[in-house]
Amino acid sequence: MASNCARASKPSRCATASKRRNASKPCSNSTPPTSARSANSRRCAESPPTSERACSPGCSAKRSNGVGRIIGIDLGTTNSCVAVLDDKGQPRVLADRTGQRTTPSVVAWTADGVLVGHPARRQAVTNPQRTIFGIKRLIGRKVNADDVSWFARSVPFRIVAAPNGDAWVRIGNEIKSPQEVSSHVMSRMRQIAEEALGEPVTQAVVTVPAYFDDAQRQATRDAGAIAGLDVVRILNEPTAAALAYGAHRVRKGRRVIAVFDLGGGTFDISIMAVENGIFEVLATNGDTALGGDDWDRRLIERIADEVFDAHRVDVTGIPVALGRLKEAAESAKRELTHARETVIRLPYLAQNDAGEQIHIERTVTRDELTAATSDLIDRLRIPCERALRDAELSPADIEEVLLVGGMSRDPMVQQMVEQIFGTKPSKGANPDEIVACGAAAQGGILSGQLDDAALLDVAAHSIGIRVGDSAFSTIIPRNSMLPARARKLFATTMDNQRFVHIDIYQGEDSDVRRNRKLGEIRLEDLPPGPAGSVKLELSLTANVESILEVRARELSTGREARVRIAPSGGLSPDEIQQIIERRRLEEQRSADGQAGSD
Repeated sequence: MASNCARASKPSRCATASKRRNASKPCSNSTPPTSARSANSRRCAESPPTSERACSPGCSAKRSNGVGRIIGIDLGTTNSCVAVLDDKGQPRVLADRTGQRTTPSVVAWTADGVLVGHPARRQAVTNPQRTIFGIKRLIGRKVNADDVSWFARSVPFRIVAAPNGDAWVRIGNEIKSPQEVSSHVMSRMRQIAEEALGEPVTQAVVTVPAYFDDAQRQATRDAGAIAGLDVVRILNEPTAAALAYGAHRVRKGRRVIAVFDLGGGTFDISIMAVENGIFEVLATNGDTALGGDDWDRRLIERIADEVFDAHRVDVTGIPVALGRLKEAAESAKRELTHARETVIRLPYLAQNDAGEQIHIERTVTRDELTAATSDLIDRLRIPCERALRDAELSPADIEEVLLVGGMSRDPMVQQMVEQIFGTKPSKGANPDEIVACGAAAQGGILSGQLDDAALLDVAAHSIGIRVGDSAFSTIIPRNSMLPARARKLFATTMDNQRFVHIDIYQGEDSDVRRNRKLGEIRLEDLPPGPAGSVKLELSLTANVESILEVRARELSTGREARVRIAPSGGLSPDEIQQIIERRRLEEQRSADGQAGSD
């Protein structure tokens, strides 16, 4: 009988950790992740297509022969933005035909075809069940996740389970993946870029929250493929923001900065050191289920409760009413970033059982919103403190805090940032556009247009394996420099064991069941022998995008199994191709309909 587990074999000695903060830690049974932090070796951490550096202001950016423009896309929960490097090497946000520099991340299915952005948002109130927003909260997620269950209760469209348990959305009689929905937004970003530049665009750097896991990153890449884009790099949003901000150009010498990124649906905090054009992420943390939508939800719940108490009508169960309430709550929240109070007016919101109309006219104050969201503000503190602790720094070590994301405009958020870091945050950049600009700069680095910065990022989550029934053994710790490589030795646990089966997980909990399963690897046809006599080596490699490759090798025979981990879920290559074909037919029908009406 073969066993599906193996036990760790104690190595004779422990390799010396190259990481600064691991230098004094005791030896473990696994070889620490290898990464170089010295000034001379940092540039060897990755071998990009060309030198990974960015152009300082005033220098000329050269277009590499045969290399087209690489656009930068900030695929946001609420809004998305696209940018590109101009001929002087400066990131430039691209506006659509109407001059809009950001596009709502909203997609609607109508009788006339698919609408994206501003047109989709304008008709959302009358078409709430077929208008999808906030899809970034679902991408790469399982339908039974706690925050997904909450999100499903707060939106007028239906969230359903795909056959593999992923969270998808229902549009009429069809169900669609978050990747397909997001691909429409990416296609719109591509279209804006092509119209602005007057040339085809096929390559993009796409940003994601630093705390996105492997499944969410891969799903984002799949969305780009469906949109017809070659996603040349998945880039962490805080890193992109720091690059666009020009933190490496402020002065010479080492600077330690924090990037505080609070968007519509996610929160990231990254601590990084900047020196001689090198952006070195020291630690990252965050909450992928915390963002501006949560502030909206508190207003929605408060007003919905008041309507129910007064009229015994649950407006959250009426899609059109819920859509209007969501729009009003978001507008009020924005108003309260600069005003002390605002008024929500919603005439004819619903009807009671007697057929009487329900009208809402209500003043909301900033103090009321602050009181209703105080726990959300408090949730910002713990990730920041963890990131500082992981970087082995104190708030006094942070020279500057950069604000990113629309919710960072909130006065209470800014006050919390000042309390945590002991310094007023910088407000010199547009928080809605800076991430896209950083993605465009990274595109210039990869294409050879820019050449005075290098990005060194870290793994946001620990990667390890299941040990025994439910224990989690970390192999690559979180905040390891990327790319990271680590090994662990095992021995068989049974006489004449014929195979070993190893489950790979990502997360921080000691109970593996609370972490995210990434995949599995199986090595068969092991040589016979007593338990413990057959030795195996497990090697894990996480590349610069945190995409994982795993190799298991039996040491006496050299037999090995190798796999590039695919998320447990997501879309298969066949499913991606089917969506691409369906999208092509939809676009053709929309074009035919438009031609017939002209």
